[in-house]
Amino acid sequence: MQKILVIAYYWPPAGGPGVQRWLKFTKYLPEFGFSPIVYVPENPSYPIIDEKLVGEVPKGVKILKQPIKEPYAWASLLSKRKTKTISSGIIKEKNPSFMEKLLLWIRGNFFIPDARKLWVSPSMEYLAKVIADEGIKTVITTGPPHSLHLIGLGLKKRYAIQWIADFRDPWTTIGYHKKLRLTSYAKRKHKKLEQEVLVSADKIVVTSQTTKKEFEAITDKPIKVITNGFDEDLKPTTQDTNFTISHIGSLLTGRNPIGLWQALAELVQENKDFGNTLRIQLAGVVGEEVLKSIHEFGLDTYLNQMGYLSHDQVLEVQQKSQVLLLLEIDSEETKGIIPGKLFEYLNAKRPILAIGPEDWEAGTMVTTAQAGAFFLHADVASLKRVLLDWFNTYQQGELQINSIDVEQYHRRALTHSLAKFI
Repeated sequence: MQKILVIAYYWPPAGGPGVQRWLKFTKYLPEFGFSPIVYVPENPSYPIIDEKLVGEVPKGVKILKQPIKEPYAWASLLSKRKTKTISSGIIKEKNPSFMEKLLLWIRGNFFIPDARKLWVSPSMEYLAKVIADEGIKTVITTGPPHSLHLIGLGLKKRYAIQWIADFRDPWTTIGYHKKLRLTSYAKRKHKKLEQEVLVSADKIVVTSQTTKKEFEAITDKPIKVITNGFDEDLKPTTQDTNFTISHIGSLLTGRNPIGLWQALAELVQENKDFGNTLRIQLAGVVGEEVLKSIHEFGLDTYLNQMGYLSHDQVLEVQQKSQVLLLLEIDSEETKGIIPGKLFEYLNAKRPILAIGPEDWEAGTMVTTAQAGAFFLHADVASLKRVLLDWFNTYQQGELQINSIDVEQYHRRALTHSLAKFI
C-alpha cells in the first residue's frame, strides 16, 4: 500500500457537500493500492455541523490534526451572526450594512487567498516530520479554501514529492470573488498565487470540463476531470403524496429562480388541483431575497423551510420528492459550476428541474443522462409546460425517470479514476 498525504479543511463533523468528496475518496482508495493519511484542522470554525458524518470516516484511516487560528472566530466578536453568514457563503447583495461591508473588505484584502491562510506556515512545519516518518511520496491538497494549496506549494519546494492540487471550485473566476470588494493589489495577488500553484503542481484535478479549459490557458501540467459523485445504494421508497418540489443546499440571492416562482404562481392560479397539492421544500440556508420573492409571488402558503438536514435526512428527502430542483446563477462565470447535489439527485432517480445559465455544464449533464429537463431562468413558458406535464403524470401515479449512464458517478468508479491518475 502506497501512503499518500491528503490535506483538507472540511472533514467530519463538518457538514455540507465540501466534506463528501475526500471522505469518500479515502473510503475507496485502499481498494486501489493507496493508504491515505488525512491532515485536517484540530479546532476549525465550520459554518455547518453534521455529527452523523463522523460515523462515516473509514476505520483505519490515520487522521492527523493541528490547531488553526481562525479569523472568523475573532470576527464573531464584532458580529457573530454576520460572521457566520459570510463564512457559510451568504453575501448580501442589496443594501449591505456597514458591518457587512467592513467584514467583507477585511476578508477580501487582508486574508489572501482566504481566511485560513494562518494555517499555512504551522502546517508546513508540522508536516515536514510526517513526510519523513511516513515515507510520503505523494501529497494531495484540496480546496477551497485555496490556502491549502499554498501548503502543497511550500512542501513541493522543500521535498521530493509528487504534489496533486484538487480544485473542487475555481479560484479567481468563482462568482463570490466580485463581492469581496478586492483592491487592485488583492486581485493581482490572487492571480499570481493561482498561477504559481497551477504551474508548480505536478498534476491538477478539477470537477468540470469548463475549469479544465480555464486552467489549460494557464498551465501545461496534466489536468484530470473527476466530478463529485454519489455513494449510497438506495432502497425503493414511497414518494410524497403532495407534488413536492425540493431544493437541497444553500439557496442564495444569485440563484433565486424568479422565473420558477412566476411559473408556479401562474400554475397555482390556473389549475386548482396543482395549487391544492403543491409543496415547495427548501432544505438548507435560504437567502432573504429568495424568501422575499416567494412572498411577492404569493407562494408563502406552499413553502416548507426545512432548515439544515443531516446527510441521511437529505437522502430520504431526495428519494421521496416528486421533483428535485437544481439551480445556478445566470452568469457566464458559472457555466462550469456543477453542484455536488446533482450526483445524489441522479442516484435518487427523481425528475430533475435544472435552471441555470446558457451552456451550463450541469444542465447538459441532466439532459444527457435523460434525468430531467434544463431551462434558462427567464424561460417561464417552458417551465410552466414541463411542470404541468410532470404534474399530470404525477396525478396518474407514473412520474418516474429512466436515466442512463449514471453509475459512472459512483464514488468507487471516481476513486478508481483518481488512483490511475495518481
